[in-house]
Amino acid sequence: MKWQDYIEENPKILGGKPIFTGTRISVELVLERLAAGETEEQLIRQYPTLRPEHIRAAFGFAATQLSLMRSVLLDEEAV
Repeated sequence: MKWQDYIEENPKILGGKPIFTGTRISVELVLERLAAGETEEQLIRQYPTLRPEHIRAAFGFAATQLSLMRSVLLDEEAV
């Protein structure tokens, strides 16, 4: 599964935030709700256009974004 098949960024929808293709549901919203303890089933019930594939794609998207981040490690004495 490629997350790119399920997630898009469109400047005309939600200010360009990543959303699930064909919806106005942001990836951010889904990840925040899952992190807060909601289940996949609860989200799908609340957002009927959301599918299990979308949720898996959100995790793939998040992993890709994290892999692109650069970390700078500071010497403790420099802080």
